[in-house]
Amino acid sequence: MSITPRNIIAFFIALLLIFSGKVRKARHRAMNGEFILSIYFHNPSKKEFKSIVKWLIKREFRFLSLRELREIMTDEITFPKGAVVITVDDGWRTNETNIVEIANKYRIPVTIFVSTEPVEQGAYWWSYAKEAIKRGHRIPPIKELKKMSDKNRLDIVGKAKREISLDREAMTIEQIQRISKSDLVTIGGHTHTHPVLTNCSDEDVRNELNVSKEKLTSWIGKEIEFFAYPNGDFSHREIEVLKELDYELGFANNPQYLTKEALRKNYAIPRLGFLEGASFAENICRVVGVWKRR
Repeated sequence: MSITPRNIIAFFIALLLIFSGKVRKARHRAMNGEFILSIYFHNPSKKEFKSIVKWLIKREFRFLSLRELREIMTDEITFPKGAVVITVDDGWRTNETNIVEIANKYRIPVTIFVSTEPVEQGAYWWSYAKEAIKRGHRIPPIKELKKMSDKNRLDIVGKAKREISLDREAMTIEQIQRISKSDLVTIGGHTHTHPVLTNCSDEDVRNELNVSKEKLTSWIGKEIEFFAYPNGDFSHREIEVLKELDYELGFANNPQYLTKEALRKNYAIPRLGFLEGASFAENICRVVGVWKRR
């Protein structure tokens, strides 16, 4: 855990949630088949990811692949008890050692949603923005960049990218090809440049989803069937484009349980987020869905 005032306060709140029995009750409900835990990560350390996996294994959770989830949605298999789905956003370079190695060791399926431009260029747009701010450049905060039209964001970030050099953050094409060979790893789409799609034009939305799909397919030689919305933002327009491009499932970031009712909306699948740098206690509360209810 990073020692910050925020994390210290959150740690004690998490202990209250645990000792009050809320985590135990949530786990009991999951084991009774009331819902599936849908958990997503970004760039956790190996220790962080391994600790959550071992906690779930110790409590006898069953790990589902997205293909199994799709079969549950189509009633090919019954709604399970004590199940969990693990997904990962962006395609960070360290995902290979920190997530895929653990997944292979413990034989658990994971899906990694990859943005393709960072793979080709090395770093994510918000990292250029953060570095520009750090260097004193006149640039809006990340939160503001996410609210503006994508054209304006690209203009601002493009200038930062021309002036700043960053070390590689994203996986390489070779890494993606290598991890995709595992029978436990599924590669999904996460757009090309990682924009907030609701800020994009109709043409750009289609291009973002199509370019990503085509590049990933060419890299790994497999069809890309699943997608996660960057920043969790989407509308009916994005859903329609996913359908047109033959994506089968779309994942959002709204922290809700994956119930039978939620599974009827296969382009708006909810997920519970893991927070890198937070305490183990807080993240247990997060992944079982009680943190959002505090």
